[in-house]
Amino acid sequence: MRVLGIETSCDETGVALYDTERGLAADALHSQIAMHAEYGGVVPELASRDHTRRLLPLIQRVLDDAGMSRDELDAIAYTAGPGLVGALMVGASTAHGLARALDIPVLGVHHMEGHLLAPMLEDAPPDFPFAALLVSGGHTQLVEVAGLGRYRLLGESVDDAAGEAFDKAAKMLGLDYPGGPAVARLAEDGDPSRWRFPRPMTDRPGLDFSFSGLKTHTLTTIRRLEADGELDEAARADVARAFEEAVVDTLVIKCRRALDQTGLKRLVVAGGVSANARLRERLGQAAAKRGAEVFYPRGRFCTDNGAMIAYVGAQRLLAGERDELGQMQAVPRWPMETLREP
Repeated sequence: MRVLGIETSCDETGVALYDTERGLAADALHSQIAMHAEYGGVVPELASRDHTRRLLPLIQRVLDDAGMSRDELDAIAYTAGPGLVGALMVGASTAHGLARALDIPVLGVHHMEGHLLAPMLEDAPPDFPFAALLVSGGHTQLVEVAGLGRYRLLGESVDDAAGEAFDKAAKMLGLDYPGGPAVARLAEDGDPSRWRFPRPMTDRPGLDFSFSGLKTHTLTTIRRLEADGELDEAARADVARAFEEAVVDTLVIKCRRALDQTGLKRLVVAGGVSANARLRERLGQAAAKRGAEVFYPRGRFCTDNGAMIAYVGAQRLLAGERDELGQMQAVPRWPMETLREP
């Protein structure tokens, strides 16, 4: 089955073609980061309009790269949620329109299930079962994965997601959007011994996360430095380092607990924050001490992309799932634990 995948949940337009026999045939991505940077975050209306402008040319580019025509497609998968409703509607309407014109099946899939299974696109994918840390701008979750659609939520953020906390810390420090890479770059010059910021909710049992208190602590530190006239470039770097260390330590502590509680020896880490180099280093060390392995998607598949949607769509389409033509799905809030085994 040759499945076209369409991703338009937020600020990246992603398209890919996945062949269930040959693997990933082609993929393309357009990022809206430069457009939204002026506003310090994603502007939903601008995001939707840009998806509309970019999507059809990207589809044609992927087909050309794969050496295929539209008539050779067997099915289409698109992101049905969660995400920005206007952006989701662009992908959903395009997918359903193409599917109706080509008389092929179409299926809306869960965005976070795409991230969860993105490492399956690699040459050495993890076997089921595994624990997974989904960590991005909108989500921070720990999930036990027994198979496709067999998910048990172990813990999640009760307030800000880790990626959202990075964006807010970056804004406090006067850094550009998106915040994660900007904070990480500045943190490289920081002194890790100057401050130790709190590791939220690590002093109690459980696998839930909270980053709002860390955000407040960061803001208080910056304001105190400003009041004392000490917020120079070195101090900003030290704050960035303390913040990054706190987020990374918190994520690692919770992942260790998840492995210990489940007894699993495989950990998947996916989502935009999974690209953080310090997080990867610390998780590798923690997993090695437990005889466990850590699996990541390749760099360009850490953030939103069409390949993960095409892959998940293919697995569920093969199992017989599909939308009714004309019944588009656009679900801004969609808990992943409501997904079921096909």
